Amino acid sequence: MTTDSKSLALRNLGAVVIGRNEGSRLAACLDSLISICHATVYVDSGSTDDSVALARSLGVEVVVLDLSRPFTAARARNAGFTRLIEQNPTLEVVQFVDGDCEIVSGWLSIAHTFMTENSEAAVVCGRRRERFPNQSIYNKLCDIEWDTPVGQTRACGGDAMIRTAPLQRVGGYDETVIAGEEPELCVRLRKSGFEIHRIDVDMTLHDAALSRFSQWWKRNVRSGHAFAEGAHMHGAPPERHFVKEERRAWFWGVAVPTLAIGGALPSLGLSTLLLAGYPVSAGRIYRHFRNRGKGRDESALAGVFLTLGKFAEVQGSLRYHLGRFAGRRSGIIEYKGPGAEEPKNT
Repeated sequence: MTTDSKSLALRNLGAVVIGRNEGSRLAACLDSLISICHATVYVDSGSTDDSVALARSLGVEVVVLDLSRPFTAARARNAGFTRLIEQNPTLEVVQFVDGDCEIVSGWLSIAHTFMTENSEAAVVCGRRRERFPNQSIYNKLCDIEWDTPVGQTRACGGDAMIRTAPLQRVGGYDETVIAGEEPELCVRLRKSGFEIHRIDVDMTLHDAALSRFSQWWKRNVRSGHAFAEGAHMHGAPPERHFVKEERRAWFWGVAVPTLAIGGALPSLGLSTLLLAGYPVSAGRIYRHFRNRGKGRDESALAGVFLTLGKFAEVQGSLRYHLGRFAGRRSGIIEYKGPGAEEPKNT
């Protein structure tokens, strides 16, 4: 579809897609954008499959990141945004999306209208859903995670529509942040007086493609790293960014087991009663999700794995702090393999 034939209502909308070895997922992602957005840029972070050729075959502008610098999602988004604005300086809003996601039909128009009617909003996002939530319990956990409250909020995820002027004003994404770069950006946007909104509309279909416990664990290590880095950057009052999340991880992942096991001998075993806090924690999470309208199975799954995930989060937090004290930054924490053929949803 040519630019002249696209909806005039979306003439000031562009898109930035980032990815690495996404396979067929990238094709679905780009197809959901190119017929509606005025311009689309794909940023590739060292793919060894045919992602670059695929994007170019669809007429999409491609940015291939220099291999000599460390990859981060933030770096990729900035590179895509820079190329997009260089070639289309009149764009007012940009849809950022990960290459393993497909934009849901209708989202771009609804979000674009929201941004037009809410000038104070710098970011609007919707509901990200898993494409194959029943393929594994780990996919299901991701789908539960994406179901967050709507309204004015503190942060968005990787999929979001962002107004170009505020993004330029705060200097874009911080390219040194390897995980949690979107909430970090939102901290700076809110400090500059802008608002972040989540609306009750399906936005993207996401293919987590998590089939192994080790992948889920590494994903939570990544979250722990993000909590630690975010708290270090913006943890001072009044923001207290990710402070609660990091403290919670250290409490359940280190303090409780250390006190329970380390104090077993002097307390004649009484300290091991502290371990009862884990089922209590899981039960509290279960009730939280039940009150949010989730089913018993989903709520129980969340209770068990969100509690267990604190140990992985501590690992990620420790990785960040050790690296910071040693004067070196962590590399990206990858938990997914190359894109594969779509599985059957059971």
